[in-house]
Amino acid sequence: MLLAIDAGNTNVVFALVDIGDGNEQPTIRTRWRIATDPRRTADEYAVWLNQLLALEDYAMDDVNAVIIATVVPRALHNLEVLANKYFHIEPLVAGEGKAAWGIALDVVEPASVGADRVVNAIAAHTLVKGDLIAIDFGTATTFDVVDYTGAYKGGIIAPGINLSLDALVGATAKLPRIAIEEPENESVIGRTTEEQMHIGVFWGYVAMMEGLAERLRAQIGRPAKIIATGGLAVLFDSHTDLFDMIVPDLTIDGLAMIYKRSLSN
Repeated sequence: MLLAIDAGNTNVVFALVDIGDGNEQPTIRTRWRIATDPRRTADEYAVWLNQLLALEDYAMDDVNAVIIATVVPRALHNLEVLANKYFHIEPLVAGEGKAAWGIALDVVEPASVGADRVVNAIAAHTLVKGDLIAIDFGTATTFDVVDYTGAYKGGIIAPGINLSLDALVGATAKLPRIAIEEPENESVIGRTTEEQMHIGVFWGYVAMMEGLAERLRAQIGRPAKIIATGGLAVLFDSHTDLFDMIVPDLTIDGLAMIYKRSLSN
């Protein structure tokens, strides 16, 4: 089993992946997430993971490979120690060595592109052979453009919806904290403060996504499908025709693909 680790700004996702043989597609058996904290030690991760593995009838000995992608550099060391000390495995780090990207990063500063965005691009290109836009709803909402050759061309970084809401509530004296949820109706005229906030956050975000996607497609100049990932993609899907497909585990899928490719390097 492969332990794929995606360390994001908000959460670290651990997924146990059955790689399969030959041309079989990797299968995610189970996944867990924990709040990202660069101070969390390898020992703490190990205690937590050991218990969760046991709850799913797995053990640490079932893991024979580890791959890590992180956008939090300070978190990497403890995750590498976790792999070495408790799984007795030298982990692969996405973008390095045998886990090199294998795609062109056609941007001004390739080294500055977040690992999760490149991994998403790799996974998305296996699903769409033409031009595509991958939208990831995380701490930030990112739009990544991949052309028909599989090259990463750049994209857009926008504040995530939770960040936007936190800024709105934190910078005002009387606005209440609200949950991010579907509006009760299609009206965009709020009758209460809470309704007005829901409309501004939800429909404002839908308008932002659709507007930016339209501009990206116009600049690409060719038809481009849109793949969405991240928990909020499902929330928006019933209120927009923007997404051609939703792939909840796009980043983990990409890590599994990179690992499988590394076996032949």
